[in-house]
Amino acid sequence: MEVVCSRLSLFPERSYTVTISARIVNGVVPRVVCSTCVAVVKHNHRRTSRDNSATTSSTRTRTGRPHTSTTGGHARKLNLDISPHRAVSAVRLMRIELGGAFADLLNEQGKGSGDNEMGYVERTLGFRTRDLEDRDLRLVTEIVGGTTRWKRYLDHLILSLCHDQNTIKSMEPLLLQILRIGFYEILKLEMPPYAVVDENVKLAKAALRVGAGNMVNALLRKLLMLKEKSLLPEPKVDGDERQRARALATIHSHPVWMVRRWINHLGLDEAVKFMTWNNTDPGFSIRVNLAKGFTRPDLVGELEKLKVPYKLSQHLDDFVRIRTGMQVIIQAGLLKNGFCSVQDESAGLVVRVVDPKPGDSIIDCCAAPGGKTLFMASCLNGQGSISAVDVNKGRLRILKETAKLHECDQVITTIHADLRALDSNILKGDKVLLDAPCSGLGVLSKRADLRWNRRLEDMEELINLQDTLLDSASNLVKPGGVLIYSTCSVDPDENEERIAAFLLRHPEFCVDSADKYVSPPFVTEGGFYSSSPVKHSLDGAFAARLLRST
Repeated sequence: MEVVCSRLSLFPERSYTVTISARIVNGVVPRVVCSTCVAVVKHNHRRTSRDNSATTSSTRTRTGRPHTSTTGGHARKLNLDISPHRAVSAVRLMRIELGGAFADLLNEQGKGSGDNEMGYVERTLGFRTRDLEDRDLRLVTEIVGGTTRWKRYLDHLILSLCHDQNTIKSMEPLLLQILRIGFYEILKLEMPPYAVVDENVKLAKAALRVGAGNMVNALLRKLLMLKEKSLLPEPKVDGDERQRARALATIHSHPVWMVRRWINHLGLDEAVKFMTWNNTDPGFSIRVNLAKGFTRPDLVGELEKLKVPYKLSQHLDDFVRIRTGMQVIIQAGLLKNGFCSVQDESAGLVVRVVDPKPGDSIIDCCAAPGGKTLFMASCLNGQGSISAVDVNKGRLRILKETAKLHECDQVITTIHADLRALDSNILKGDKVLLDAPCSGLGVLSKRADLRWNRRLEDMEELINLQDTLLDSASNLVKPGGVLIYSTCSVDPDENEERIAAFLLRHPEFCVDSADKYVSPPFVTEGGFYSSSPVKHSLDGAFAARLLRST
């Protein structure tokens, strides 16, 4: 028997096939697990049987509502009873777990993102809903991001209500995502309970089967009862260090190894504050593109026209902050036309530490996707050069295209190369920025999925890579020049410890204090730049400025 893996519908550009030997008894096909994902063959068999019995010219949805739609000669199933944002959210969450998507929609292109997401729904569930509206897109972003952040806590509650660990272990991936969505909507969004129960039950019945809908109905109603009586099963923070860390990891929905690490580095109170920040809805900063003659007053005027609330950055003259309205800004074309970029102030402050000046020759060692590269280029006013080096050819091509859009490509030269193999006799710079690959532990509020994709074992690999890249980058610095090392991490092992180890290996470098480039609240005792989510309400970032002797 040959089974097409469920990734095929999630990722049309890939093809996975699993061949097994099995007997079908009384029409029941056993579950099949392949090396890449779970293929729920029993469910697919039943759904295929139902689908084959349907006509293509005129038919009805699983809920009884008639539907017909033809595009390019192909009939498409429509189910207008299913709320589109829940269908899209469930499928996107599945794609995130299988490694094919991120938890945000910011990299999508305006309204087209709705069409893309509905295409995934159709290929995965076998039907489409009504088209996504702007409000639906906002809800998708909220539900997918929030459900991903709170996954560990939600699974704890689902498991507690099931009373059987094997139930959740054997649960179909789509059913688990629908339950997570329902639990999140009830607990964190405080949506009308009847709507949450009714809509998620409909989705489970339409996408899976009646029994799945009944299970969703029972668990959501049980959750509502426990919530109303304040009887939600919460882990007790007691016992030894490991037990306390496990309880806190469940309550605040983080991996245990991260919680233990932060308690050791920050102390218990700061660790809890940090996790609380990671679970809040992120705000965003927007940088105006001065290279295109677009100033902050220009951006403010556009935001007021679009009725998008904003605050001026207290730290950088080219930035504004927003908490809502990103889809409005995207659809207005401000990003697409290169007038501004989404960039956190913490990253902008790293550029301030670099201190790019007209006439500088700058090497950006791990440049793609290019946020800092473009900001530095805008500071050069068309005078000087930036060599943007990256090992990823595709991302480097995007950087080049964006630089042209932002009208700063005249000072940027892209170089496709591995920094570790770059000939330092050919390329030298006054200022060399190494924005190193790191754990990303400072940006977990924006990258909701990142916490589940990082392992403790990754840290040692990253640290070794950071040391190697630092050594390679140092060879590109001219005598009397500057090396800037930065990360988007708050972990001392990736930051201060890497600089201390580097200076032992390279006595020709010394620390140039960041206090000449950023305000005192961002300067550590060692003279480094450091932003803290808890202290500064920005992403966590680090930068060290190192002078090379002449």
